[in-house]
Amino acid sequence: MARTLDTTPRAAAPRARRLRPSAGRQHHAGPLTYVLLGLAALVSLFPLYWNLVAASHSGERVVEAPAPLLPGPRLLDNLSFAWNQVDMGEALVNTTIVAGLVSLSTVLFSTLAGFAFAKLPFKGRGALLALVVATMTIPPQLSVIPLYRIITDLGWVDQLQSVVLPSLVAAFGVFFMRQYLIEALPAELVEAARMDGAHSLRIIWHVVFPVARPAMAVLGMLVFVQAWNDFFWPFIALTPDGNPTLQVALAGLGAGHHTVDQAVVLTGALISTLPLLLVFAVLGKHVVGGITAGAVKN
Repeated sequence: MARTLDTTPRAAAPRARRLRPSAGRQHHAGPLTYVLLGLAALVSLFPLYWNLVAASHSGERVVEAPAPLLPGPRLLDNLSFAWNQVDMGEALVNTTIVAGLVSLSTVLFSTLAGFAFAKLPFKGRGALLALVVATMTIPPQLSVIPLYRIITDLGWVDQLQSVVLPSLVAAFGVFFMRQYLIEALPAELVEAARMDGAHSLRIIWHVVFPVARPAMAVLGMLVFVQAWNDFFWPFIALTPDGNPTLQVALAGLGAGHHTVDQAVVLTGALISTLPLLLVFAVLGKHVVGGITAGAVKN
């Protein structure tokens, strides 16, 4: 029996996908990368180092040329003088209270508002979000006069609440948390919690806060640094001799009869910087994790 040839055209077999030789491998930085990172770290740390050097010299030596590059013998004397001249201890406590309350309130309210704008459908959501974002374009100087009249009528001049209450929430924080929760919080997770009978507060506590923790740490760090370094409004609402924050107290530091002792001023700046370094050491891991969250996708 003769064999017949099958001339029916067949679909071409799919070509195997060729993987790059580097696919799946972990890339390691080369020596040049570490050298560049080391140089960048040195450049970033040099201002802090020179602040320490200047705080250990006299005011006359600091303004001389060339500037000193090695620590001197007057660090303890300058620290003692700066601490007692403007009651630095009270200023540190006041600044810690203000920055802590502002950070906690901003993170809490911004997370709640960001969740509402990201996952809760309601009428006028887009227009309201645009209005919130538009408030960031208003210079803070425009609100000084009406805000000062309000705290004067309330009798809050030289009181810490005059600095805390106007900063309980920030438009940037609301927009920041909204953008993070849009990508990080699946809508199905919220719907599943509702189907299980969870009310809104339970969803926020057990679903939203755990997901938003990295972004909350980043926002808290940014707001804390901003509140710690804030000078414009605290200088108007508070007085250096009454109930000052740290930046207001530093404004009168080092003043003499005719000149300002720059070494004492830089000593006060060094004291005000150390708590920020401590905060970053505590929250640094969460900050880095929040920044890199979403950089790697499945």
